[in-house]
Amino acid sequence: MSTDSAGYVIEPIGRVESPLIERDQAPLQGDEGAPDAWLVFEPRFGAALHGLSVGNDVLLLTWLDRADRNVLEVHPRGDQSRPVSGVFNTRSPDRPNPIGLHRVSIAEIDGLRLRVRNLEAFDNTPIVDIKPVLGDRSER
Repeated sequence: MSTDSAGYVIEPIGRVESPLIERDQAPLQGDEGAPDAWLVFEPRFGAALHGLSVGNDVLLLTWLDRADRNVLEVHPRGDQSRPVSGVFNTRSPDRPNPIGLHRVSIAEIDGLRLRVRNLEAFDNTPIVDIKPVLGDRSER
């Protein structure tokens, strides 16, 4: 990440390949019926994938590039019967800095491509980072 006079610049390390194209196709959370998707990484980041294995759970950070960055309050889960809440108290993709946080499971590894389960991100969503899910402190 670098800074410039306009703020911070985040460069994608890859992109999501998913059958999800439209917002109304996507489940609200990945564990609510999301199809398998592929994480496709730029070749220059290949070495950073070393050590990942099928079966690992990882935290995927994405840039929700189709989000509305002007939204500050929403009805949680789009349910009009629920009281309005600030977006920082929800998982809404619409927010000032639309960073997606997804816990996914690696199902397959094919070079620079990881097939994952439980990802509700749209096709071509930029990948910002990936981090392991850590167990208890003795495993770190």
